[in-house]
Amino acid sequence: MKTITKILVVTAIAASMAACTSNEMTTSQRNAAIGAVVGGATGNLIGGDTGATLGGAALGGMIGSQIK
Repeated sequence: MKTITKILVVTAIAASMAACTSNEMTTSQRNAAIGAVVGGATGNLIGGDTGATLGGAALGGMIGSQIK
C-alpha cells in the first residue's frame, strides 16, 4: 500500500470511530480506541513491521485514554 492510501484509510477509520455517539462507550474508551488506531497506523508507517504497529497502538491507546 502506498503511504497516501494508508493515511486515507486511517483517517476514515478514525473519523468513523469518532462519529460513534452511542452510550455504549465512555469518552475515555472512545479516545483510547481512536488513539490505538492512529498510533498503530503511525507505528506501521514509521517502523513497517508488526512490532512497530503494536507498539504504536499501545502507546496511542494509552495517550488517547488520558485525553479528556
